[in-house]
Amino acid sequence: MDLIDSHAHLTDEQFAGDVDAVIARAGEAGVFRIITVATNPDDARAAIALAERYPQIYATAGVHPHAAGSVAPPAEMLDELRRLAAHPRVVAIGEAGLDFHYDFSPRDRQIEWFCSQLELAVELRLPIVVHARNADDDVATLLREAGPECRGVLHCFSSGPGLLETALELGWMISFAGMVTFNRYEDEELVRAVPLDRLMVETDSPYLAPVPHRGKRNEPAFVIRTALRLAELRGEDPAELARATTANARAFFGLSA
Repeated sequence: MDLIDSHAHLTDEQFAGDVDAVIARAGEAGVFRIITVATNPDDARAAIALAERYPQIYATAGVHPHAAGSVAPPAEMLDELRRLAAHPRVVAIGEAGLDFHYDFSPRDRQIEWFCSQLELAVELRLPIVVHARNADDDVATLLREAGPECRGVLHCFSSGPGLLETALELGWMISFAGMVTFNRYEDEELVRAVPLDRLMVETDSPYLAPVPHRGKRNEPAFVIRTALRLAELRGEDPAELARATTANARAFFGLSA
């Protein structure tokens, strides 16, 4: 089963010292492409450096809502983000979005950075990777305002049916992570509501390790557990789901076969 991990954080300090082994294990497990997603400009530079070392790794450039309050405002930093996004190994803007659960950054700064990155994605004709937590209505409003030229994915989807409906109406992709394997996962109907041609899989590693690895550091090799569980919940053949999610990720990120 060949898969693409559409969202990992290989530059996270939890991978310091053994990222080479992590990437090797991913390949052995059939995960032949990994998108390592940045959370701020410095992280984007590290992600790009990793993508330059490994042909199977691609990077993003963006400002996570948790970092929105600690980096300079878009008026001062957006040109730097634009330069990073021009690198040939960068395939998307993000991780952008809103997180009103933790509120690690002021909400007005989160919104400012999210809007700026939506606009940048349209300007550069790149897709955008979006984080949404406890902010469904605001995210839905901003996605609509971004317009039909904005292509994106709601990553590690954990929102409600309203945001899902908005995203699907706008042609966006939906990606699920390891929490679909958890015993207390209760959103099976939302999993089944996503058309197969809009579905992607991810680890969000080093976080959210799927069963039976829950409680351990997550890594891209474990994305197969998410894919298998999604196939089970959707009543689909695992091989067909793997083929579809791989094709979807290739097309979304503009990856070569």
